[in-house]
Amino acid sequence: MKFRDMIIVVAALAVIAVAAWVWLAPAGSARAPDLTLTSARGGEQITLGPDYERPLLVTFWATTCTTCLQEMPHLAELYRELAPRGLEMVGIAMYYDPPLQVVNLIEQREVPYPIALDLDKAAMRGFGMEQPVTPTTYLVAPGGQIVFRKFGFLDMDALRDTIAAMLPPA
Repeated sequence: MKFRDMIIVVAALAVIAVAAWVWLAPAGSARAPDLTLTSARGGEQITLGPDYERPLLVTFWATTCTTCLQEMPHLAELYRELAPRGLEMVGIAMYYDPPLQVVNLIEQREVPYPIALDLDKAAMRGFGMEQPVTPTTYLVAPGGQIVFRKFGFLDMDALRDTIAAMLPPA
């Protein structure tokens, strides 16, 4: 292999490595945004930040996302278990979901945690989402640091353990 070809290969590998690092990097260096969102139930305001005193689980989902719908009962169970100890949770419906469809779905499924509408993509932008990938879940630690980001199915046992470690003992 010629020296010039080796340089091209090394440069290409460097570009791939940087892209992979950006895509897979731990979220621990990012701060959660300060946002005010509109609740799908009744239109009241849901405020995130600026003082993140308790752990907050944020999940972006869509009514047409089968993975999201499969995960919803597990998130509801997690919320029912850990909210009494201080976990805060909010589901954020994607901007392309019609609000009435969101409301009907969360009522049918008896979703216990707050659901917000992101009609103007402010939450997506605030959490640094370039594309609407669902489900996408963020865990914000007390203090506001994003300590976990996951696209797709969650490992509920590992997530439960991580959140429980941030909460006072039961």
